[in-house]
Amino acid sequence: MLLSNYIINDIEIQSVNQSIASLKKLFNELTYTHVPVEKDGIFIGSISENDLRCFENDKTLKDYQYALERFFVRNTDNWLDILKNFSVNNANLIPVLDQESNKYLGYVELGDIMSFFNDTPFLKENGAILVVGKNFTEYSFSEISQIVESSNNKLLGAFVSKIENDVAEITIKVNLAGINDLIQTLRRYGYTILSSHEEDAYTKNLQERSDYLDKYLNI
Repeated sequence: MLLSNYIINDIEIQSVNQSIASLKKLFNELTYTHVPVEKDGIFIGSISENDLRCFENDKTLKDYQYALERFFVRNTDNWLDILKNFSVNNANLIPVLDQESNKYLGYVELGDIMSFFNDTPFLKENGAILVVGKNFTEYSFSEISQIVESSNNKLLGAFVSKIENDVAEITIKVNLAGINDLIQTLRRYGYTILSSHEEDAYTKNLQERSDYLDKYLNI
């Protein structure tokens, strides 16, 4: 992903000497959570709409400079770091600075980054999603890849979606070939299948035995 393809300059960076009243008017015309701010041509942070609404109209942003939030991304950052930045700062706009000069280049929108994510094979390609669990010290992505490929599947993506009580929850997406064989192989390697699948013969057998036992006990 080239971040430069997603940088926008539709909204000018605002001066710290801007009046609060004019900034409130600007936010009335926008759907952004923040706008970037500069002082003497240098980016110094962003002001959120929620904070701005509490300020007095007859003052300038310089009077509330302490409220500026100093988050940003570099033009060399990858999309996962950028996505995390959006989440951590609860923002839908993030300023972009040049890696070498710290020059303000513009901003990126959350919607554009999410659109890029939606176009990745992990979400776009047809396939099956499995959620598995294993002790955090025992799983490895190289092992998971080997298991997937040995079952004549192709790995479209995998990530750790949760860690709790030293157990890693791993979300895997594969193409649709031989998913039951894959599920059984993962079990043999000590992975717990946390998601439910109609193709899971092991679960079907357990359910059939349980149904038979219930029927027997009710005779």
